Amino acid sequence: MSAVVHAAAETDQIGEPAVNIAIFGVFVLITLVIVFRASRNNKTAADYYAAGRSFTGPQNGTAIAGDYLSAASFLGICGAIAINGYDGFLYSIGFLVAWLVALLLVAELLRNTGKFTMADVLSFRLKERPVRMAASLATLAVVFFYLLAQMAGAGGLVALLLGIEGTAAQGAVIAVVGALMILYVLIGGMKGTTWVQIIKAILLIAGAAVMTVWVLAKYGFNLSDLMQGAVDKAGEGGEALLGPGKQYGATSMSQLNFLSLALALVLGTAGLPHVLMRFYTVPTAKEARRSVVWAIWLIGIFYLFTLVLGYGAGALVGPDAIKAAPGGVNSAAPLLAYELGGTILLALISAVAFATILAVVAGLTITAATSFAHDIYASVIKHGQIRPDGEVRVARITVVVIGVLAIIGGIFANGQNVAFLVALAFAVAASANLPTILYSLFWKRFNTSGALWSMYGGLISCLVLITFSPVVSGKVDPKTGESLSMIKDTGVDFHLISLENPGLITIPLAFVLGIVGTYLSKGKSSPEKYAEMEVRSLTGAGSEKAVAH
Repeated sequence: MSAVVHAAAETDQIGEPAVNIAIFGVFVLITLVIVFRASRNNKTAADYYAAGRSFTGPQNGTAIAGDYLSAASFLGICGAIAINGYDGFLYSIGFLVAWLVALLLVAELLRNTGKFTMADVLSFRLKERPVRMAASLATLAVVFFYLLAQMAGAGGLVALLLGIEGTAAQGAVIAVVGALMILYVLIGGMKGTTWVQIIKAILLIAGAAVMTVWVLAKYGFNLSDLMQGAVDKAGEGGEALLGPGKQYGATSMSQLNFLSLALALVLGTAGLPHVLMRFYTVPTAKEARRSVVWAIWLIGIFYLFTLVLGYGAGALVGPDAIKAAPGGVNSAAPLLAYELGGTILLALISAVAFATILAVVAGLTITAATSFAHDIYASVIKHGQIRPDGEVRVARITVVVIGVLAIIGGIFANGQNVAFLVALAFAVAASANLPTILYSLFWKRFNTSGALWSMYGGLISCLVLITFSPVVSGKVDPKTGESLSMIKDTGVDFHLISLENPGLITIPLAFVLGIVGTYLSKGKSSPEKYAEMEVRSLTGAGSEKAVAH
């Protein structure tokens, strides 16, 4: 029996809470000092929203990796692979392929056309106020689902480290994470957030690399032996870890669920506002391209590590010990660290995971605050008649409001697999944002009506289908009778469809609605504006002038 199981059986906690908290505290103090130093230069809206466009390509590429490699990437995927094997690794493949789609289709084009937010691009050739409002609401929805995932990850992680079982105590942990997030963003803005993401990306990839080599060394650097170890540890039916179907099964509904998930993952990244916003922090299109190359390498290498870490957790810790630990599936990576290196490695890897959560929630929060302050308040409510410092003040207030909502939502989502919650955010992004972005960049005939039909149609249909899906209510474990939905009461069941991720329906629907809305509208697009946008997006000509102020 492994040391993890012994520790769990004897003490109901893993590692030494005092050591864990001490290492957490050191990290928080160091990053707070960095954020304070970075905040000294926050004098303009461009400084607060886009870090003064002062980061180099390699720095921004590392920060993009830090933003993209969230708690879902580390905690959720490792747990999914440990429990479901091949089906869990599909998350890694989906997230990586999705990144390539985003880079090829939209990343540099958006950087050349916009200023601070995705809505800047969409309103370039369309009616500004209605399009900005729709884009901002879609951004806020994506950010909310993503924040749910990060907060749920924080609750599960600290529950494991401190041996906290009660939901009230885990809720208090989530509240502390939310308060730290608010502090980071209020003080540091995008510049402070970017430095936290760079540090976190380096720590996360280095920590994952050390654990990967350590796990492989235990099996003579033979991946086949490692996978066989996971099969043996799983016991009866362990061979299912090596092929498709363990999580999704062989029924037609389960296959549709998988197809819907894959579609949301592959297409969602190109519509994630907090990732796209990172391209506005570099001074030129050339640096944007350099940051892309760095991001691809760092993200690709990390997702290869997750294969070893996931199967390593399955082989060395075992699925039963993972499921029984506080934090459940999300605790696989910290439990593996404890099995490999004891208390110190557990505390270090958990501090890295905690840093991951803080960095990503800070990036999400500043994206949402920027979208509200810049797009809704300044452009729609104030008609552009507002001083930049007034706009930044509104953004700071928005940060506090979003932080409070994230804390409440995180408490509600506590215990959910964070990789799956992120997949819902991807579905909203792919449905509400991606069709409009692509039509705006590549379709001359596209007009304001088409944009509104597509964004609101994709957003509303996605939210409705998620609400009435088994994710929220009605999903029960057939073996134990335990509720697997967000609403834990098995007596509450109002799900109307069996599809767990709505992307299969809502993404094609949003594309169709964009076409229908465009052709039914009497409003016409501006060929001159489209031509100007096309030249700027492809060449970068004029983009520096657009963002200089």
